[in-house]
Amino acid sequence: MRRLTDIILEMKNITKEFPGVKALERVNLQVKEGEIHALMGENGAGKSTLMKVLSGVYPHGTYTGDILFKGQVCEFKDIKMSENLGIVIIHQELALIPYLSIAENIFLGNERAKGGIVDWNETFVRTKELLDKVGLHESPNTQIAQLGVGKQQLVEIAKALAKRVQLLILDEPTAALNEDDSENLLQLLLELKRQGISSILISHKLNEISKVADSITILRDGRTIETLDMRRDNITEDRIIKGMVGRDLTQRYPEREPKIGETIFEIKNWNVFHPQQADRQVLHNINLGIRRGEIVGIAGLMGAGRTELAMSIFGRSYGQKISGTMIKDGRPLELRSIPEAIDSGIAYVTEDRKHYGLVLMDNIKQNITLANLGKISKRGVVDENREVVEAESYRKKMNIKSPSILQKTGNLSGGNQQKVVLSKWMFAEPDLLILDEPTRGIDVGAKYEIYTIIHQLAAEGKGVLIISSELPEVLGMCDRIYVMSEGRITGEFPRAEASQEKLMKFMTKTRG
Repeated sequence: MRRLTDIILEMKNITKEFPGVKALERVNLQVKEGEIHALMGENGAGKSTLMKVLSGVYPHGTYTGDILFKGQVCEFKDIKMSENLGIVIIHQELALIPYLSIAENIFLGNERAKGGIVDWNETFVRTKELLDKVGLHESPNTQIAQLGVGKQQLVEIAKALAKRVQLLILDEPTAALNEDDSENLLQLLLELKRQGISSILISHKLNEISKVADSITILRDGRTIETLDMRRDNITEDRIIKGMVGRDLTQRYPEREPKIGETIFEIKNWNVFHPQQADRQVLHNINLGIRRGEIVGIAGLMGAGRTELAMSIFGRSYGQKISGTMIKDGRPLELRSIPEAIDSGIAYVTEDRKHYGLVLMDNIKQNITLANLGKISKRGVVDENREVVEAESYRKKMNIKSPSILQKTGNLSGGNQQKVVLSKWMFAEPDLLILDEPTRGIDVGAKYEIYTIIHQLAAEGKGVLIISSELPEVLGMCDRIYVMSEGRITGEFPRAEASQEKLMKFMTKTRG
């Protein structure tokens, strides 16, 4: 029986630099055997960088400081070396091959072979054992592409168990999961803990950390701030937030006095069918309106049709056989494409910033001006001096943390990437801004900054529509809330009459 006092991992004085920025400065971390150790901090605090140092993604020689695993100094040249010792990292972007089977993915690079030939019988038997261990009831032959994100996470953990994991690192494992899948994953972590497996959990979800973590180490600006013992100390969420942001956030949402004007946008009897399945109706007779200076929320469970609604409004970027009336500033509006939506003053901040919100290979400057190049062009040629001035203005105004506007957006933290996406659409000068999960995967400090920006947009007389899976966010930010279930609006409440219980009741409302 392992004692929770034995140290399995010690990282001493880890310093890591990139061109123009010191990502980690003399960071220290200790993890005990058989514990769940949470690593917390704002976006850009250095959490993922520290774990990439530990797992060999950033090899020995590219950083200074020492890694001790089970008392032995380790100098990992690559991921394979750390995995051979039982240190396995599961990244936020899952590393599975969609068109291979579960079995093939689990043993990829770690094949069960005899005489250089894969033993498929042993592979499938062992895969079944691992799937049972993580509670995933799927055939080893099932293609990864046929699984939801929650089940793919379980495959990643099964893959780690196949490598005889002793220290499991999970980077934002529940960021893209619904509540049920998140709860299942947390229960699995507790089960692995009972089996003596140590875990390092990176998460922004304070309620999850409070539920499963034994200890928390907080990083801020690339430095270790403190380590808290969750079993012994009485640690509140506010206490953790203070460590992360360096100040008390007495209110999670900025105060605001709304100044609401006339109706700027509405849809009536809006119906949308699935883009591939012409007989499947996704949205049914949606009626919705937004006024100038108003922040309107849409609450609903996964699959309720919220994103489909937003995308169908935004230049019919989702669906077919779309019918109903769209009205802006009192006039009917016919939008057939995304450029037409942008020209009509409608912007959509997607929930998937990495795939649809940003060009990750391009720099901050190019991303900010992308949706409104006409504003900085003469006779079809971009005025580069003006582009620099505009982008630099947004970098300062939005507090985007980067050495310059020439930094690649792919190298920014999640919170700063989200600020670039918001800058892009603010630069497009919309009248209506649709925000789909605007703070997903973002820490509390960056959330507060984004909430302040949303308030500024509303104060300028724009209409704002927020889609969020976090009910406290909807209740804390919105003047009025629509509730969706199964592609229908099931309720509408002014903020004063809304509560989490009431919203949940209408979010789970079914037909009939």
